[in-house]
Amino acid sequence: MKKTVLYLLAMIALIVGLMYAGIRCVDYFKNRSARPSKDFSQFVAITDVVPDAILEIRYFSTYNFVGTRVDGYLQPTALLTKVAADSLKAVSDELKTLGYRLKIYDAYRPQKAVDHFVRWAENIPDTLMRQFFYPDLDKSVLFDEEYIAAKSGHTRGSTVDLTLFDMRTEKELDMGGTFDWFGPESHPDFCGNPDTQEFTGDNSKSLAGRSITSEQFCNRMILREAMMRHGFKPFPTEWWHFSLVDEPFPDTYFNFPVRQL
Repeated sequence: MKKTVLYLLAMIALIVGLMYAGIRCVDYFKNRSARPSKDFSQFVAITDVVPDAILEIRYFSTYNFVGTRVDGYLQPTALLTKVAADSLKAVSDELKTLGYRLKIYDAYRPQKAVDHFVRWAENIPDTLMRQFFYPDLDKSVLFDEEYIAAKSGHTRGSTVDLTLFDMRTEKELDMGGTFDWFGPESHPDFCGNPDTQEFTGDNSKSLAGRSITSEQFCNRMILREAMMRHGFKPFPTEWWHFSLVDEPFPDTYFNFPVRQL
């Protein structure tokens, strides 16, 4: 009898242990994608797919809102998932017929770079680049107004920041504002309705009375419409920011460095 009881207790302990292990295993696989990954096997260099793209990788340089090279940018290249790069090529092919080339500011961004942004934003006295990127804002509001966040769609590998280069003038197309400008002037609906492409001139959201022209609004729409036609969705607060609608890694945040693959 005693042996039978001990056997039953051992079996119960084993079953409970397996159940607990199973739960832990399920939790592991459920949450694994939320952990930073270093697997770059599904990524390509944009210029391998879109060879005429122009690169100006701001976070590899010191001309960015931080004012220093950002962690994780080892070379001035731009990476995307293969499917996103293929869609971007379709955008490039269309816009080349209109005399434009794509100019890339940023694409895949490692989590260590996002962590760098967070540390910078928490260091309130560091306002080295304020006059260039956020002159109308106090740095203390950057988290509350979501200019800085602990997670970024860029880190999932299918988001790109870009503008257009006009081959006729040999200059960037005038978008009425610089990349990474923190303010309502960067919103796609600033001074117009992007859904109807109607220019309204309404600059009431600007804290300093800034504005853009109808031509500058139209230029933003050229980029926006081409990106949307080929599977990208716009971002509501940045005219330069687009993410692939059917991104292959919607829950994975990668952390391998930006360098030539």
